[in-house]
Formats: sequence, C-alpha cells, structure tokens
Amino acid sequence: MLKLFTNIKKSLMTTSIVALLSVMTMVDTAKAADHNWRFANLYGRGTAFGELYKDLAADIEKRTDGKVKVQVLFSGEGVGTSGLLGAAKSGLITMAAPFQSMHAGELPAGIVEIGLPGGTDDAVALHKLFHEQGFGDVLKKAYGSQGLTWLEPYIQPAVYIITKKPIKSVADFQGLKIRAPGAYGKFLRNLGASPVSLAWSEIYTSLATGVIDGSIGSNMIDHRDGNHVEVAKYMYKLPLAGAQVLPIVVNTSAWRKLTPELQKAVYDATVAHAKSQLENSKKWEKEAVDQMVAKGLQWSPEPSEADKAAWAKAGAGLWDEYSSKDKYSKELIDILRKTQAK
Repeated sequence: MLKLFTNIKKSLMTTSIVALLSVMTMVDTAKAADHNWRFANLYGRGTAFGELYKDLAADIEKRTDGKVKVQVLFSGEGVGTSGLLGAAKSGLITMAAPFQSMHAGELPAGIVEIGLPGGTDDAVALHKLFHEQGFGDVLKKAYGSQGLTWLEPYIQPAVYIITKKPIKSVADFQGLKIRAPGAYGKFLRNLGASPVSLAWSEIYTSLATGVIDGSIGSNMIDHRDGNHVEVAKYMYKLPLAGAQVLPIVVNTSAWRKLTPELQKAVYDATVAHAKSQLENSKKWEKEAVDQMVAKGLQWSPEPSEADKAAWAKAGAGLWDEYSSKDKYSKELIDILRKTQAK
C-alpha cells in the first residue's frame, strides 16, 4: 500500500511539474512576442507554395527578433478561401495571402491587380508597373479603404487550363463547366464555357466527380500539387494570363500597433518572400510540367491562327468592363492604357 501511495505521489508530482513547465513555456512565449498574428493562405500543408508562406512567417519572426509571432493557417484550417479578405478586415486573422479572383465583389481592383487575361509575363515590366508607374499607389488606397495594409506583392507564373477531355480547338470549350473565378471566368464565358468558382482544395474532387470539366490553377505548380492530372489529363496550350501578381495584406489596426522599425522588418520580409516566390516558381514550373507529363498529361494540338484570334477576342472588352467597376479599378486601367501606349 505504501509503495502504491509513493508511486501515485511521484506520478502526481511528475504531472504537476510537466503542467507547470507547460504554463511557464506559454508565459515565456507570450512575453517574447509583443504581437501574435494569424496568417491565412490558399494552400494546404506540404505544398510548395504553402512552404514558402511558412518561410515568410519564420522570416518575420526572425527580422523582428520574435516580437511578431506568426501562426500560419493553411487551406481549410479555420478560414475558407473566399473568406480570407473578410477575416483579415474583421481581425479574425491578422495577415492574408488571398487569391483576388475569389473576392471580385469585395475588391474589384484586385481583379485588375492579379492581371487580366492576356497580360504580360515579363517580371521586370510588372515590377516597374507596380513600383514606378503607380499601380502600387492605387492598390494601397484600394486595400486601405477596406481596413487593410497592402505590402509587397509577389509574382507567380502563367495560368493554364486542365480538362478532362482534349481541347482540339477553342470551339471545344463550348458548354464545359470550368473552375475559373473572376476575370478568368468572364474570359471563358466569352468562349462558350460555364465558369464555376471553387476553392483550390475543391478542384480534385470536383473534377473526379464530374462537377466540373476542367479548371484553371493559379499556375502549373498548383495543378501538380493538387494531383489534378490523375482526374484530368489534357492541358490547353494558350495561357489565360502570362503571370499573376498576388498581394500580402495585413489588418490595418494590427499594423498600426507596430513600431516603425517593426513595420519595416515585416515589409522587408515580404520583399524577400516576393523574390523567393519568383525564383522558385520559375524552377518549379518546369519540374511540375515534367512530372505531370510523366503521369500522362497531354498537351492540346498547336492552336490555329483562328483559335489565337478567338482567344484574343475573348479578352477584348474586359478592360472597359473592369474600368467601370469602381474608381480604383478605373485608375488601374488608366495606368495600363497609358503605359501600353508608350
């Protein structure tokens, strides 16, 4: 009996010590971080881009000497893809990496920001557009009007469409249900397709069950990481957009609680993140295509001149349409017209 009592006492003491250490650790962590942020993004755990967002969070903590601690929330972990902007505005999360096409009604200017169909794939030209020709200034105002602070944007590669059936000409898009939010959807509707808005995490199951006949990815890496080639093996050769520009945004109330030094450290981390996105995505894009081809991906035949003309025509008018959405979209389109006229 005495032995049993002794063992129980030891067990209770051990449990108490473990619990005390846990509490002390939590207290120490809370003391170390003056600002505890929640950062939500579009991707699942273990994906290539998901890892880059983890790196961004770690870099923010490093550059701020632990004063800003960032918890990364991946796809499906509390905030849905279409709810990222609203969650950041309300303060439910502090920082977000949204896909603007999922927020066309909330922030029309974001659709112009990401790049309308037919946009350039020249990273140098895009950097100049945002940093020297006024795009960034307009977007700071657009996001600022919704209680968000717009930080350094980043570039991802071209947008392609993967389908369950081969596309031999643009006429084959007629009647297909394709996951294509925002301007991409409007573009494909002009080709006779029926656009559907779905989160990236829903694409595989929707293709497998026939809910959709095809999907855009934000880029080739998305198609690879989503294993889309298992349920859709055909890729159309013409890209919807040559590149995409995506934002990192922070709840403005949380941003203003940072000292100027901490604000600079966080911003510098997003600049480094943008560089990493561009460098890695170029490398990963080729790897992704090679891996998907090895799994059975087939490219469409070379588009005819008539197909190319129809493709260009489908994008015509989108500038006028988005220019009429709100004042910030108009300012962005005016900049595009001015810079392309030179």
